[in-house]
Amino acid sequence: MTDRSEFLAKVREATARGRAHRVALNPQATHAAAYVGGGDDRIATFLNEWIAVGGQGRRVTGVNEARQFLDDFFNQIRPASALCWSHPLLERLEIGRLLSERQIAIHRWDELEREPADARWPAAFSADLGLTSVDWAVAETGTLALCSHPGQGRVVSLLPPAYLALIEPSQIVPDLFDLFERLEEHKANLPSNVTLVTGPSKTGDIELKLTTGVHGPGNVHVLVVET
Repeated sequence: MTDRSEFLAKVREATARGRAHRVALNPQATHAAAYVGGGDDRIATFLNEWIAVGGQGRRVTGVNEARQFLDDFFNQIRPASALCWSHPLLERLEIGRLLSERQIAIHRWDELEREPADARWPAAFSADLGLTSVDWAVAETGTLALCSHPGQGRVVSLLPPAYLALIEPSQIVPDLFDLFERLEEHKANLPSNVTLVTGPSKTGDIELKLTTGVHGPGNVHVLVVET
């Protein structure tokens, strides 16, 4: 028997053994039984879960505190350029003005997506920082849910090495089940892509060595802006 034949024979044997172990559904694992929720303070729950998986996060009250955080954040990250969503929250916080004051080049995705590819992608790939809001965030798992809309491309949260999501409490749902309900409510207008972000990009090899930031940002932050 050749090496190839031996290999395929082992695969067939393993497959046959695997058929004996069927998945049994647990009738107790219903929506109600499996629902965890976001606790009494869903902002705190979300931030705790987000930080537990390697992200960094803060909650602030009001526009002034948010801008003070952003001042400190930009001084810490020191980006030369930033890739930005078009979003009402970013506009209220005057992200464009704050970046311009620090002479940080601004690449707005709503403008880039109208550019030809040879102009769009060099700017996107060279950005040091991605700035977005979210459609929803999940307190239970510390997850951001971002839908691709005009002016809100998925690459803004995926390409730059550093990433900051600015969100409001109203965007935080308690549980992953709640996120699916929101998606169901909007199914008639769902985009082609919904990205779920839970902490920084991570990958592991066969020796169980975890590496951060290989397939996306390794430095990820969330700012929750309360009114």
